[in-house]
Amino acid sequence: MSKLYENYLFLKNNDKDSSNTLYLFKSGIFFIFLDDDARKASHLLHLKLTCLTDKIVKCGFPINALEKYKKLLKQTSYNTKIIDTSTHISYTMKNYNIEDNIHELLSRIANVNSDELSIKEAYMFIEELKLFAKHILEKDD
Repeated sequence: MSKLYENYLFLKNNDKDSSNTLYLFKSGIFFIFLDDDARKASHLLHLKLTCLTDKIVKCGFPINALEKYKKLLKQTSYNTKIIDTSTHISYTMKNYNIEDNIHELLSRIANVNSDELSIKEAYMFIEELKLFAKHILEKDD
């Protein structure tokens, strides 16, 4: 967890808008806020603070609760950036959703067995992909 905290400190010290930004770290199957961001998020989102060390606190929620907390965060005056610890990429909330949906779209395409599809099924599959792609482009986050 110390690498996560070092990353948090780096972001806070190097982002000119860090006082108005909450950094949300994707770590495993959870999203986690650290230190001062955790205190703010705990107050705003009613999340329980837990001690990471005797001086550092954290709070968070499971990945499958992202949509719920995104809506709540959107109602605050803070910008939220998601930091994916597996790729070390920083996303805005909107870009994170687009990236996640594109990954799902590509996964659907990669996992289709085209040898087993009839012409009708192939056409329906393409239409389904088309609708999903439209949904990605039109989604208001």
